[in-house]
Amino acid sequence: MQQPLANRVASEADPTQIAAAVLAIWTEIDDALTPIVGPLGLVALYRRTVHLAAAQHPWLAGRDEGVLTDTDPAVLKSVLAQRSSAEAAAGGNAFLTTFHELLASLIGPSLTARLLRSVWEPPSSGAAAQDTSP
Repeated sequence: MQQPLANRVASEADPTQIAAAVLAIWTEIDDALTPIVGPLGLVALYRRTVHLAAAQHPWLAGRDEGVLTDTDPAVLKSVLAQRSSAEAAAGGNAFLTTFHELLASLIGPSLTARLLRSVWEPPSSGAAAQDTSP
């Protein structure tokens, strides 16, 4: 799996842009999964993801900022925006990748891929092909 932010932000993006992209991706995940797992299920997955990703990036836990106790992803956005660009990108990718792996461990990689296809697939770079048949 490619890095989740690779198609969302430029390599020279600042931490605020990276944080905004992570929040946008999370919003898409929320939209895709809340009807299936419910809001409390998504909160549980969010909290577990932060906990697991913080093993690699302890600052993600942001205990002072309340990331683990506050399920508002805007808090995560704030924590990311306060880091350097490299740290924000690494932490954002770790969070999103960890979430994907956690979900896949629970429901399987195939169903995860289907549920999150619109989130993970890179946006198309050109105009959609038109059917020209009569």
